[in-house]
Amino acid sequence: MNQRSALNQYKQIGAETSIMDADPHRLIQLLLDGALDRLAQAKGALANNDPAATSEALSKAMSIITALQGWLDHEKGGEIAANLNDLYDYMNRRLFDVHKERNASPIDEVGRLLGDIKSGWDGIREEALKH
Repeated sequence: MNQRSALNQYKQIGAETSIMDADPHRLIQLLLDGALDRLAQAKGALANNDPAATSEALSKAMSIITALQGWLDHEKGGEIAANLNDLYDYMNRRLFDVHKERNASPIDEVGRLLGDIKSGWDGIREEALKH
């Protein structure tokens, strides 16, 4: 087994352990981290003129954003959940624009939006754990 393969297996085990041990709040943090990581990968692939890698990373980011939508509790979340749902829809639409625009501005925009959400989500961790 080469070093890269061993490292990938270690990362996979670490990710699975993090997910299995995570509370619901932490799971959302992990999803947000994953989406931001995939956006960074997409931006790098775009800069390297690698359309296949760009598409793959964007597809994964969009899947994560869709998963975040699925976690929204519209009953308890009310207007905030509705606004987040609309924002997640907007993010996925913007990521479709990457190939059309052939630049990273949609990736940067979605990254900023997700970063803002993550910052707010991280800030409520203590409160979320009380419930």
